[in-house]
Amino acid sequence: MIEPESLETLRSAVRDCVAGDQTVLEQLRADIRPMRSRVRHIKPRSATAVSLVGTDGGNNQLRFDPFLLQLIRVVDSSQNEHCLEAISRRTSLEVLDARHFTSSKQGKTALGRMMEYLGVDTIEQLSPTFRRNVDDRSSSWVQVYREMTEWAVLFSLVRENKWGTDTIFLFDGDLRSKMFKLNLFAKFRKGLDEGIRRQFERNRRRLYVAGILKHSRILETYRLAMALEGVMRVAYPCYVDVPRDLERKVFRWKENARDDEVAAQEGGEENKFVGGRLYFCKFGGSPNDPIWAVDILDSHSDPEQVDAIFGYLFTDAIDGFPIPYYPQCLQRAHEHAALVDFDFEILQDEITKALRGALGEKGTVIDELSLQESDVATRRYG
Repeated sequence: MIEPESLETLRSAVRDCVAGDQTVLEQLRADIRPMRSRVRHIKPRSATAVSLVGTDGGNNQLRFDPFLLQLIRVVDSSQNEHCLEAISRRTSLEVLDARHFTSSKQGKTALGRMMEYLGVDTIEQLSPTFRRNVDDRSSSWVQVYREMTEWAVLFSLVRENKWGTDTIFLFDGDLRSKMFKLNLFAKFRKGLDEGIRRQFERNRRRLYVAGILKHSRILETYRLAMALEGVMRVAYPCYVDVPRDLERKVFRWKENARDDEVAAQEGGEENKFVGGRLYFCKFGGSPNDPIWAVDILDSHSDPEQVDAIFGYLFTDAIDGFPIPYYPQCLQRAHEHAALVDFDFEILQDEITKALRGALGEKGTVIDELSLQESDVATRRYG
C-alpha cells in the first residue's frame, strides 16, 4: 500500500511524465488524423461464416502429467473436428512424420498435404523450431506445431472442400507468421490464393479469408489518439484501413509490416512473413462500441472485396453472444474447442490410465496422488 506521505511524490512524478510525453501524444494524433476521412460505412451482406480454433493446451491444468502431454485439436464453428492428436514435448519428429505421410511420402492429413504442396516431406523442414534433437528444441515448439496445424486446416478447407455458398473464413489471429522456414509462408499464401481462384472458376463461389486479433499493439497505441481525433466515433458500423507506415512505427520487427508492395519497392528479399492487410472495424451503431483489429488476406485488397468482407463479418457479429458486436462464428468455435468439463475429465482419465499401466506394480501411487490436494497454497484464498 502506498503511504500517504509518498502519494504527493507519486502524483508529482506522474504529472511530470505526462507533461514530458505530451509531444508523443501529439505525434500519435498527427499520425491518425488522416484516417478520419477514410472511414467507410459497413453495410450488411449475407454469406456463410466459418471460424477455426485450436484447443489451447495451456489451459489444460492437468492434476499431474510428468510428460506434459498436450492435445492438438482444431474445431470449426459448426463443431466439425478437423484434427485430433496427442503430443508431448519429447515426441520424436519421426513419429510425427509417420502420422502425416504415407510410406511413399504422400500427405495423408491436412498438415501432410500442406507440406506436400510446399515441397517438404519432413516436419523438420517446415519450421526452424522443429528439431530432431529433443534437447535442442525451444520450449514453445508444441505451440508452433499447433499453429502449423491450424494453417493446414485452413489450407485444406479452401483448396479441397466444395462450398455451396460464398464463404468467409475467420482465422483466430492475424494472417502473418514467422514460424515457417525460408519462403514457405509465401508459397503457402500462393496456394491459398490458387484455391480461392479455383473455387470461383469451378463452383462460382467466392471464398474470403480474414483474421481477427485478440490483442493489437497498434490499436492499443493509437486508441486514445483515435478518440481525441474522432476517428470511427460515429453512430454506424464502420471500418478504416491502417497504413503500413503506422505498422512499421509500432512493430518491433519491421518485417512484420513488409508486405509484397513494400518488398517490391525496396527490392532484395521477397515478403516472407506478411499475408494480411490490417484494418480497424466497429460493428456496433454507437460511437463508443468496441473497435477490433482485423487482418484481411492481401489478395482481397480490392475495395469492393473489402466492403463485402466487412459486410459479411457485420452480419455475423450483430447478434454476437456473449461478447456483443464480435463475430459469432469465432465465439462458437472457441466454445466448441474449449477443453472443459467432461472432455477435460476424459483426457485426465486417459493420462491417468496410461501412467498406471506404464508403472505396473507401482501404479497404485497414481491413485494415492489423485486423492491428495494438488495445490495446498490455494487455501490462503479460502
